[in-house]
Amino acid sequence: MANKLLMIALSPTMEKGTIVKWNVKEGDSFKEGDILCEVETDKTTMEYELMEEGTILKIIVPEGGKAAVGDAIAIYGEEGEDYSDLINEIENNNDENKADNKDKEKNVENNKDNKINNFDINRIKISPLAKKIALMKNINISKIKGSGPGGRIIKRDIENYKVEKGISYTSNSTVVETTDEDIIIPLSDKRKIIGERLSESKYTSPHFYLTVSVNMENIMENRKKINNMLNEKISLNAFLIKLIANTLKKHKRVNSTLNGENIIEFGRVDIAIAVAQDDGLITPVVRNADKKGILQVENDLRELIDRAKNNKLEPEEYTNSTFTISNLGSFGIDEFTAIINPQALQY
Repeated sequence: MANKLLMIALSPTMEKGTIVKWNVKEGDSFKEGDILCEVETDKTTMEYELMEEGTILKIIVPEGGKAAVGDAIAIYGEEGEDYSDLINEIENNNDENKADNKDKEKNVENNKDNKINNFDINRIKISPLAKKIALMKNINISKIKGSGPGGRIIKRDIENYKVEKGISYTSNSTVVETTDEDIIIPLSDKRKIIGERLSESKYTSPHFYLTVSVNMENIMENRKKINNMLNEKISLNAFLIKLIANTLKKHKRVNSTLNGENIIEFGRVDIAIAVAQDDGLITPVVRNADKKGILQVENDLRELIDRAKNNKLEPEEYTNSTFTISNLGSFGIDEFTAIINPQALQY
């Protein structure tokens, strides 16, 4: 019997994913445990495997396509069987979603009707068609001289307008002027989610900042001595993780979190470290850092950072930390202000 292959949540906070690569094509058979495709989540790229066997009858979402959790990305079953009913079902669901989206867009359009490009529409004479074209092309109508009756802006004026500067909009309709030399880079799903969560956190989570200067001469000298004896060098981050782990073991209340009406004081010390990626950042976790020697911390850290930069981390490798650090010292930064990620802990 033919079945829909649904997009599943491959990370704890995933809402939708992008098909990076299909490892099978239509007509290919697969067995239990085969990797059918690779999916980019809000955190990393994950392998999608199915604990069944069958044949790929139809690929619904191509490489580069996006799908929300629960959406069909393919149809599988026995070779040659009819799956037209499933196609009709998927198309009907898509039509319903499109209708919902059109309603939302219509509401947004109605809100825009009273204001174009941050100028009150009631103060500018413009025909409905010209207004619609201006919105579609993101043209600032305050810069256009109308040729219609009484100086009204008409379709011809919009079409003949020579745009010297483009206008792009943020989600709150703020006007951003761009020149021909500017490069507009679309946000990845990951970066969008990072921005949304951290913006929300800054306004809803209590933040406070403390700064202290520390003499690191002894640590730097010891690091130099150890590195002189080893073939591989130990990073400063490994020392920071180990020092913080020992401190958290001594001051357990710092190694805690607020959970509703309770404070959870962790019995483990799992330290995450922020790692930059091309489209955002991720925080791989060194588990039980207080129980490991400096060499083991360095080995764990090196492997995690490599996997992070190649989008190969598994969810258990970047979730459920008890403490997070960021180090920008190698970039010449003396001090910076961090924002709490409310999704850093998953229970």
